[in-house]
Amino acid sequence: MVKMEDAVIARFETKGEKFEMLVDPDLAMDLKEGRDVNFNDLLVIDTVFKDANKGDEKSEETVKEVFGTEEINAIAKKIILEGEVQLTTVQRRDMLEKKRKELISFIARNAVNPQTKTPHPPQRIENAIEEAKVQIDFSKSVKEQIPEVMKELRKLIPISLEQLKIAIKVPAIHAGKVGHALHKYKLQKEEWQKDGSLIAVIEIPAGMKQDLFNEINAITHGDIESKIMEE
Repeated sequence: MVKMEDAVIARFETKGEKFEMLVDPDLAMDLKEGRDVNFNDLLVIDTVFKDANKGDEKSEETVKEVFGTEEINAIAKKIILEGEVQLTTVQRRDMLEKKRKELISFIARNAVNPQTKTPHPPQRIENAIEEAKVQIDFSKSVKEQIPEVMKELRKLIPISLEQLKIAIKVPAIHAGKVGHALHKYKLQKEEWQKDGSLIAVIEIPAGMKQDLFNEINAITHGDIESKIMEE
């Protein structure tokens, strides 16, 4: 659970009424981005305030009337998702830097140079983001921002989020061990053969091809057959 001194106010206003809760800033932003969070860690206290700074609580009757429930997690979720999370300048700066690193990491893992079919190093992507003066929004998810970020990067470097379809055949001796690894990716086909071997077709971002093969080869000791169906 977040300490009181590190908490921020999440505020939701509707029908002339104001509702506030004290929350963990990082977990609140995770919730806004669609991630699952532990509400025991998210909430400082299971109380809805009309003014959190003064400690003035909202009446239970008003809360139930507006939210249609007394279940505190459901109330907190609505306040955070539909309201505003008030962050300090330092918190905003830290979250912006965290989001920038997430974007760079995502692009480095998922994008390629379409001319060479190879990934761009993270430092090259970071330099291009800085040179292009890309505006990053810490309150939006990486996937929401990718289209605009990629648009700006293409002005400076050849880059695309190309997809590959890869067919992989795993011998029976290893087939039962690779399921977890394969299901991390977009599995288009999974067909078990009479001899116990497994044929799978996976669609992945081109930049993740090496990650896929590294993981599968580690499990099977390289004992697989593979074919890139589309590039």
